[in-house]
Amino acid sequence: MNKKSGNQTITFKEPVSILSCASVAGKKEGEGPLSKYFDKIMSDAEWGEETWEKTESKMQKTALSRAVEKAKVDLKDIDFLFAGDLLNQCTSSTFAFRGFGVPFLGVYGACSTMAETLGLASSMIDGGFAQKTAAVTSSHFCTAERQYRFPLEYGGQRPPTAQWTVTGSGAVVLGKSGGQGPFVTHFTAGKIVDAGISDANNMGAAMAPAAAETLVAHFKDTERTPDFYDLILTGDLGKIGKSIAIDLCGEQGFDLAPCYKDCGLMVFDLQKQDVHSGGSGCGCGAITLCGYVMDCFRAGKLKNVLFVGTGALLSPTSSMQGESIPCVAHAVALSANRE
Repeated sequence: MNKKSGNQTITFKEPVSILSCASVAGKKEGEGPLSKYFDKIMSDAEWGEETWEKTESKMQKTALSRAVEKAKVDLKDIDFLFAGDLLNQCTSSTFAFRGFGVPFLGVYGACSTMAETLGLASSMIDGGFAQKTAAVTSSHFCTAERQYRFPLEYGGQRPPTAQWTVTGSGAVVLGKSGGQGPFVTHFTAGKIVDAGISDANNMGAAMAPAAAETLVAHFKDTERTPDFYDLILTGDLGKIGKSIAIDLCGEQGFDLAPCYKDCGLMVFDLQKQDVHSGGSGCGCGAITLCGYVMDCFRAGKLKNVLFVGTGALLSPTSSMQGESIPCVAHAVALSANRE
């Protein structure tokens, strides 16, 4: 049975059920507009740990443990765990789950990781290789700044295009059957797109072309139009990137504006919180999806959602060598109905 639609999209013949979700958010994120949707809000950046990297691992462990508890399953019931983060060698994820005893598949999609792990975890179930899987990701403002830009002690001026890396983690438990949904119905894998931007403080502009490429591919592959969805949600394009994505999709004949939001503009209050162009990071899309979006599904406020994780595939080495920033975006379609 051919499950591929068009060039880039997998259509799950038996939609995969989201059994539960959980989110852990940082203190600053807990002061933002979505605070009531998070399972846990951290008291500070350290959260009782010696290093920020250990804190990020603790965030992932807490998010997955809470999601497993909510799904009323045991860790041993998880056939495969897909997880990743922003740090070199995905150390937050690796050290988080080294004692969990669950088959582990590390994923690096930068800030697209929530969508990528969801798509891969769903594919494993749809292919008949697993009954239950989990998808987890995280980011931490302090760990990301230390790796990608300047030490926090440096106190450098942030340009208006800069975004604030979200401190947060999201976890999803998926199953072949059971649960009330929502359900993962499609997975559109993105292509690498390089717009030639090399400024690590202008991620939104760098990622927007990749987001547009994946969105257009999804619409063409599925023969859907934007108005099919109650909500189209990108992970972390921020104020500048969102505007560019709207323009690029519009040029292809797809009007996103009526139903399009960006997680980077939802997590923080841009008027009251000093985050410049908005939020970013793996955790940005993760806590918005696992918190706000899932709550809206449960309340019957949403029926169809297209979640597009957006990722900048740079590294400290590539940036220091003056390389441009290749980007990718992956999309998962979610529905309140199994059909």
